[in-house]
Amino acid sequence: MDSQKEIRNIGILAHVDAGKTTITENFLFLGGRTKSIGSVDNGTTQTDFLDVEKQRGISVRSAVTTFQWQGVQINLADTPGHVDFSSEVERILRVIDGAILVISAVEGVQAHTETIWNALQNRNIPVLIFINKIDRLGADVNAVIAELRKLPGSELILLTQAINEGEADADIIELLEFDQVPEKLMEQIATQDEIIFEQFFEGRILNRKDFSLGLQRCVHKNKLKPVFSGSAKNSIGISALLDAVIQFLPPPDNHSSDKLSALVFSISHDKTMGKIANVRIFSGSIRNREVINNLTSGEKEKVTQVRRLLSGKFEDAGSVTAGDIAGICGLATAKSGDILGDEDLGIPVSLSMKTPLLTVQVRAAADKDYPALAEALFELSEEDPMLGFYWLREEKELHVNIMGWIQIEILEHIIASRFGIKANFENPTVIYKETPSSQGIGFVQYWMPKPCWAILKFQISPGERGSGMVYESKVGVNDVKQKYQNEVERTISQALQQGIKGWEVTDLRITLIEGEDHEMHSRPGDFVVATPMGIMNGLVSTGTTLLEPLISFRISAPEALLGAIASDITQMRGSFESPEIANEKILLTGILPVATSLEYAVKLSSRSGGKAKISTKFHGYQLCPDELGVIRSFKGISPLDTAKYILKARKALH
Repeated sequence: MDSQKEIRNIGILAHVDAGKTTITENFLFLGGRTKSIGSVDNGTTQTDFLDVEKQRGISVRSAVTTFQWQGVQINLADTPGHVDFSSEVERILRVIDGAILVISAVEGVQAHTETIWNALQNRNIPVLIFINKIDRLGADVNAVIAELRKLPGSELILLTQAINEGEADADIIELLEFDQVPEKLMEQIATQDEIIFEQFFEGRILNRKDFSLGLQRCVHKNKLKPVFSGSAKNSIGISALLDAVIQFLPPPDNHSSDKLSALVFSISHDKTMGKIANVRIFSGSIRNREVINNLTSGEKEKVTQVRRLLSGKFEDAGSVTAGDIAGICGLATAKSGDILGDEDLGIPVSLSMKTPLLTVQVRAAADKDYPALAEALFELSEEDPMLGFYWLREEKELHVNIMGWIQIEILEHIIASRFGIKANFENPTVIYKETPSSQGIGFVQYWMPKPCWAILKFQISPGERGSGMVYESKVGVNDVKQKYQNEVERTISQALQQGIKGWEVTDLRITLIEGEDHEMHSRPGDFVVATPMGIMNGLVSTGTTLLEPLISFRISAPEALLGAIASDITQMRGSFESPEIANEKILLTGILPVATSLEYAVKLSSRSGGKAKISTKFHGYQLCPDELGVIRSFKGISPLDTAKYILKARKALH
């Protein structure tokens, strides 16, 4: 492809059921990629590939499709709208240059809308807002705009006006239809753009072109967010939105280097081509049959095909250059998040929107399918690393981390339809953690049965909440060679995966204060074996305290429900700030334990007849009494069972 060709890399994001996929279908039709507009209800959309997406009418995986508009190539990512699939949205946010945020004119700003809004703000991604479904009963564009203006960074500029809202003949008026720009809109631009400010107050008559250039500068700097309205179902307001994508959202900011720098933002699998690494190129290029370096893993692999999604089908593109997005076949070891090339040039860091707070065990309905189920879960975790798949081979247990119940249903369906395996998911458990209760010493003397020699003494102390693990060594290389100390440091995170209460250990400081190797008997592997024994010995001496996850919440509800909601929060061991009360509505913010509030969104909706809404986000972990949490037995062979643990480590136990 010509590297000078204009490109827009955009994502379309929303709370579930706001109409993202229908807008995408309209775009593809207008761009000449399809002969008709696909239907979510009928399962005929171009970007919903999975059977479960077609059957349930929701997007589960993000899909990037390509089309042309006004001579510009648009790479459009349609993303899932359900909170359980936030990890898909996270990955897309690292590779887009602009976004369309879709909001229903009836439901308004919903729980996940705010999460997406905050993520876009954190990444400083320019945004166009489309208020959809103006033809539906109960549509109220002004109410949605009022809700939006309460969000941080919500400098809005309205470019269309809805008429006949809530009626079948609802339509829009484009406020920039004529060359003369309304003075109110020009004033809005003037307050944000220095060039327009000077021209406007000098009394110069400014036209639509001046306005558009000024607004473009404001949108690129994320100072203003243009707002459009319409009905995707009736194809109203879509062409104006598509024009705005070209006019106001920025092109890729490419680096001039010829060196390859690309991000693998997702992994998919194809029956014919196998594994596909979906990548955004930040500099350089990738061509068919080229050998490229994986900077993350250190592997070099040959590209078998560069391809892109066109009209619901994949086509061989031959090559892909800086600023573009494509699927790369042939990279057998690539994982989501890997960086391809020789250096990291301008690749955005990963920022988490949601943290999985539940873990669940997965069983094969038929024992014979257990190995195949393990392989299936491994493949799915390559596509979504947030699954955190771990396989306890001794217990023949398979576990994944999840966001919620919908994700379990989708995983069950994918495992059945794609891999032909019936899998059963047990009831999920909240992911607790543990932290040292006091300061203590961990000691290990691993010198029998020979040949082996690793003597280590650790000081273990509690750390600040949220600090994770901090490690340092005060042992000289004359006592323990540096190559052995490297093995100790590398093994510590693995040693903390399970503490004495069965959960990952965090928020602690570990210091290696003494150690000894042996000129004849020591091997690097001895320190890999010894480190978990020393750490676990230390955790026994410090004791550990459970940590439970908390969410911060924001509830909007009718004022009459304040007493009942406050009582609910207290019963769930939560806390809340003084409520804001206005227009017979309340806004309540506070903190809740995850364990007590798993079903609260459903309960709140039922109690209020759908009039109360709750949005949540991960807040952090706090101390939790044992009786209010969950203590698990150690999975596998504990390093405290030294005889068995050493035999297992030496592969002498079967």
